[in-house]
Amino acid sequence: MAQSQNQKPIFVATHPRACSTAFERVFMTQRDTIQCIHEPFGDAFYYGPERLSDRYEADEAGREASGFAHSTFKTILDRIEREGRENEGKRIFIKDILHYLLPPHSKKASIAPSLHRIKRGVGTESEETLASKAVGNGVNGVDANGHSTGGEKKSSNGEAVAGKKGGKAPYPYSTPSEPGNPTVMPKELLQDFHFAFLIRDPHYSVPSYYRCTIPPLDSVTGFSYYDPAEAGYDEMRRFFEYLRRERMIGPHVATREQDASDILALANGNGSNGSAVSHQKPVGKPGAQVGVEICVVDADEMLDSPAAMMEAFCRSVGIDYTPEMLNWDSEGAHGYAKEAFEKWKGFHNDAIDSKGLTARKHPRAPKSEEQFDAEWREKYGEEGAALIRKTVDANMADYLFLKQFAMKV
Repeated sequence: MAQSQNQKPIFVATHPRACSTAFERVFMTQRDTIQCIHEPFGDAFYYGPERLSDRYEADEAGREASGFAHSTFKTILDRIEREGRENEGKRIFIKDILHYLLPPHSKKASIAPSLHRIKRGVGTESEETLASKAVGNGVNGVDANGHSTGGEKKSSNGEAVAGKKGGKAPYPYSTPSEPGNPTVMPKELLQDFHFAFLIRDPHYSVPSYYRCTIPPLDSVTGFSYYDPAEAGYDEMRRFFEYLRRERMIGPHVATREQDASDILALANGNGSNGSAVSHQKPVGKPGAQVGVEICVVDADEMLDSPAAMMEAFCRSVGIDYTPEMLNWDSEGAHGYAKEAFEKWKGFHNDAIDSKGLTARKHPRAPKSEEQFDAEWREKYGEEGAALIRKTVDANMADYLFLKQFAMKV
């Protein structure tokens, strides 16, 4: 489904607790022109027959109760394609947790079975579009020969779903990998999306996520323990660098005069050729292999200057910006959001109860590491504070790397 850059579905890739649901609500105000799809890939990551997470591995009843026990990466892509058809003329806007597309713990990725291309013999039907025709090894309702493995079912969001598959944990898959691709989605499909990134300082995102996994919120979220592997920064950086290498994003950086290579060179104290960097270079570079702009939003900078940041984001991804996007205090808007966020109970309460995206009245005061530690000990005890500290420290380098590319307004 080749499309021009400004018509591709927007995919805002983020990590947990990055203020991303408030960010998403901005675009949910534009229901006449934008179709939002909220965190679809978690269905396959946690619950389905291609699941990558082991959070529910010993809880088959929980997977079934979720309504997504049969969701594969293909059924989710089918849903996205279907919503595009049913909402012709609207731009698809996806906000999702990026690590849902990558095996945890930096494991080598191989293509999800339901997205693995079947090679056909000479003179037979040509290879089909992955998103609509690919079949897996018995995990998407058909076997490798196209025969049913249990008939089509429907998940709670209307997806066509896979036949039931039992046995051991699905990952690693017995499918090939693509060189350099850290995800379970083929490059051919990744190219169909316009990627942007939303990040937040781990000093704030990590304790916020931890809070959702302990009493009293754990009884609502269903997440009964904190897993540092779900912090998500390592996956964000590796995917970001992959998109750059493959020229799916860049070289130009939104709101900057420098290209990405020069930003990195500046961080190292010199230009890309070892000399001082000129600040007078033209915006962007011509060429057939130039991807979309590198567009990175830092959540805390967004909260300081929401109007300017959202206007810059919209300009980068090709959406018309209006100030009214930042306000959603109406019965219809609240009902629409509550329904969209229902499947991840307890995680989105603040965004559901919000009325708009407004600037902070006062800039956030800087804290020392000692002050952070004291605050975490007071709220979560010694053990919780130690886990938070360890996770924050493990993810700061990746956050700071991505922050170099954040938009400036």
